[in-house]
Amino acid sequence: MPLATTRRAGLVDQVIEQMRATITSGEWPVGQRIPPEPELVTALGVGRNTVREAVRALSHAGLLEVRQGDGTFVRATSELSGAVRRMCGNELREVLQVRRTLEVEGARLAATHRTEAELATLTTLLAQRDGALAAQDWDRVVEHDTAFHLLLVKSSHNTLLAELYQGLSEAVRASVAASVDTSLPFHNQVSHTGLLDAVRAGDPAKAAAEAGGFLEELLQKHG
Repeated sequence: MPLATTRRAGLVDQVIEQMRATITSGEWPVGQRIPPEPELVTALGVGRNTVREAVRALSHAGLLEVRQGDGTFVRATSELSGAVRRMCGNELREVLQVRRTLEVEGARLAATHRTEAELATLTTLLAQRDGALAAQDWDRVVEHDTAFHLLLVKSSHNTLLAELYQGLSEAVRASVAASVDTSLPFHNQVSHTGLLDAVRAGDPAKAAAEAGGFLEELLQKHG
């Protein structure tokens, strides 16, 4: 247990921060049940009420989910991601609409601001994604596709845009997984080659059009 014993004043806030750090670091992964209350009380050196208040606060923020009779589970790694999960639930269409808003501008900016190192990594990720598609390794498809989009928006070098998109990473990953059609042959799957080519060529208008195009295609499919 990585949690440290808390000190004097502000116990609830200290516990909240320690538990949040444990969640965001991945020590407690999304979907995992956190240690039961008696273990947290011992590890943190605080009373049950303090632990309960911290859990209540993190549940309200969307990071934890209390399931009566089953325990408390990690729901999201950030307040923003937790909010999206609460608002959208399984509404794939809403997630895709938000992705389109952020990714179109991210692609537009990435076309002129990306570095050569970022371009090389994007190229590698897309090759890995397409290789996984050809091999029908769906878990790797989701992993590499998600990483490609996260890096693409990060390559915009707009810090706020990148942080907003990073906060949605779990929703993005879930939408990628839900959008993969395992019944289609490789040549009929959504392609990102045109998007990468536009970013490589430094063509912001084309990059934005490509990003908006494949997301619009997914929205029509899931409409």
